[in-house]
Amino acid sequence: MMMSKMRLLFGLICCVGIAHAQDEIVDKEAEKALRTSTNITYEANEELTSNDFPMAEANYRKAISKSKKNVAAPFNLGNAYYNRESYGEAFGRYKMASESTEEKPAKHKAYHNMGNVYMKRKEYQQAVEAYKQALRSNPNDDETRYNLALAKKMLEKEQNDQQNDQNQDNKDNQDQQDQDKDQNQDQNNEGDKDKQDEGEQNEDENKDKGEEGENGEDKPEENQKGDGDEKKEQEKKPNQGDQPDEQEQKQQPRPNQLSEQQIQNLLEAMQNEEKKVQEKMEAMKVKGKKIRNEKDW
Repeated sequence: MMMSKMRLLFGLICCVGIAHAQDEIVDKEAEKALRTSTNITYEANEELTSNDFPMAEANYRKAISKSKKNVAAPFNLGNAYYNRESYGEAFGRYKMASESTEEKPAKHKAYHNMGNVYMKRKEYQQAVEAYKQALRSNPNDDETRYNLALAKKMLEKEQNDQQNDQNQDNKDNQDQQDQDKDQNQDQNNEGDKDKQDEGEQNEDENKDKGEEGENGEDKPEENQKGDGDEKKEQEKKPNQGDQPDEQEQKQQPRPNQLSEQQIQNLLEAMQNEEKKVQEKMEAMKVKGKKIRNEKDW
């Protein structure tokens, strides 16, 4: 039992020793890679100073690939891009540098330069946040505080300009609506005036036609009458005072208008009268002439 525990303990010690040894190997390899990367970075710095940007860019990329812990390589490459106004590439390298270290001075520089890129791209809200992040790593940097104040001022101006533009757009839209409304009103007024003028013209034409009719001019031939015809027409017409109006004529039967039954009765009465007369004539013929007695005076 004791031997088993001792073997287990010995095994654990061996494992810990092996792991420690492996960590030492890894650390040594990382340190070696970092030294190699740093040496390549120095070469790139020299080439960049000599204005040999293509070789400097290639060596910076090579240094970055050798060690992720090398903060100087991406930071210096970002500066090279920034000076050549390749702000998108510069931002990416500054961001890589900020993620490659926990050291506050290095983080401060990376975020400060990220803020500068945002300022170049007129992204003032992001610039404010980047400068704030830089000041968290180094609150005493006057240049970062100045840039932060400038970014805030530019952001406020941008917001005011946007508000003014929005107000101007609203005013322009309102003016356009008012103009369209006025144009529609003018068109409606013109249309009403044209209709009114047309109505007045038609009224004048009708008035002229009426006057022409009263003067006997331009009448149709069938309606033209002379003075004699007009007098005859007046003689044919009954007195207006004694004549019932048209509505009363339609409602009351005329005196000389008889119904069929009335006509039949009248005919029968006339026949009866004629028959009586004939009977009297026949009676007189039978009796003869009456003798008149003459008196002597």
